[in-house]
Amino acid sequence: MNARFLVPLLLFAVVATFLALGLKHDPREIPSPLINKPAPGFSLPSLSDPQKKVSSADFKGKIWLFNVWATWCGSCRAEHQTLVNLNKLTDAPIVGLDWKDETEAAQQWLRSLGNPYEIVAFDSTGRTAIDWGVYGAPETYIIDQQGIIRHKHTGPLTDDIIKDEILPLIKKLGNST
Repeated sequence: MNARFLVPLLLFAVVATFLALGLKHDPREIPSPLINKPAPGFSLPSLSDPQKKVSSADFKGKIWLFNVWATWCGSCRAEHQTLVNLNKLTDAPIVGLDWKDETEAAQQWLRSLGNPYEIVAFDSTGRTAIDWGVYGAPETYIIDQQGIIRHKHTGPLTDDIIKDEILPLIKKLGNST
């Protein structure tokens, strides 16, 4: 075969391969470099009582969920009832990170929609969200008893995600101790 036909054919094959691999990935699935690494530490004021600090160290020895949300986030509103339901299905505490929000709006949100969180840390500057690699709200992390991030879900949680991913992982982590 003539080389002038072979080079374009090889280039086409390379491009087609990369395209095919790219199409297999879910664009909503953003990998986190923090998976299987220690969760970033934080100490922030509590949304309900700014004099009280919420710290990642408070949950050492427990399996816990870290949910990033804000009142300005439409997807957070869509996932909120799912979090309320999840809180009834697991003993793992759900810790909220209210991200770059207004205090009164966030407090009103929880009063009117229900509060699925054991406690909510208030991240007014967004620094903690940056440390956790947050791309956008909502995002949910599962942290094991040793403080290692074992899972990250980007986007709103649904009942199916809770049933198929979140609860089985919490159970597995609980059985691994």
